[in-house]
Amino acid sequence: MSSKDLEFLLSTRHDNGSDFWATPEGKIGVGGPFGTMAALTIMSELEVPSTHEAVIGAASLVIQAIRDDGRARIAPKGAIYPCHTAAAAAALCRNGFAQHPRVVLMLKYLLENRYEDGGWRCNKFIWGKGPETEHSNPGVTLWALDAFRCAGYNNKETSLDSAVETLLDHWTVRSPTGPCHFGIGTQYMKVEYPFLRYNLFYTTYVLSFYDVAKSDPRFLEMLDALCKKLDGQGRLIVERPNAKLAKLDFCKAGQPSEVATRRYQEILLNLEK
Repeated sequence: MSSKDLEFLLSTRHDNGSDFWATPEGKIGVGGPFGTMAALTIMSELEVPSTHEAVIGAASLVIQAIRDDGRARIAPKGAIYPCHTAAAAAALCRNGFAQHPRVVLMLKYLLENRYEDGGWRCNKFIWGKGPETEHSNPGVTLWALDAFRCAGYNNKETSLDSAVETLLDHWTVRSPTGPCHFGIGTQYMKVEYPFLRYNLFYTTYVLSFYDVAKSDPRFLEMLDALCKKLDGQGRLIVERPNAKLAKLDFCKAGQPSEVATRRYQEILLNLEK
């Protein structure tokens, strides 16, 4: 854990008007990467202990946002979308809260409420409707699969295999898919870290935990593309960090990242299991 990076992150905890990166009205998904859920994800990458007061405080806000039906309401007003629930689940599970009764309820909701292809999507068609929108959203599906692997559902809950297939298929299709038009292009292929949104590194990392993906030629193509991002010393170079994270040492643009490299090495270890 980098104490300097954590110190900077904690210095932003009141920037949205309340504590733990929330707004006075109770919004916890505002202003990425410094909303409550994103801050939780960054702290998990910094390996901040789940007993740290900032992790406990932020996680408590997200847990309080989980409704009795398992969905997460990340703002007092407005629609509730699957991406909200999936992102909340990933943030909580990455920080060790997968066994909390409310999180278990949320995971149950995600398992039982999926699109027909096995992934997850939001029924919000900001780009209009067409053949390409009749698919799940890769970004939402990635968050959900991340949550489930942290909770230990990977390789046990076989129904998740179809969700894995949607991400492998998108690698082949590449064109904008789902109501939110997630595509695979130049920006997707850049090494982006920490894991906050849909990109090559995050997708390859999560899929490496699913046995159904590890021997698939499409996954191996993804891994090969990521391997080409290493420098001469086998270190992963961050190409596309969030601009607001420029002051963090562990994810500086154009620089090798020790933490990101460990995540890459974790992918390789997963392939040996």
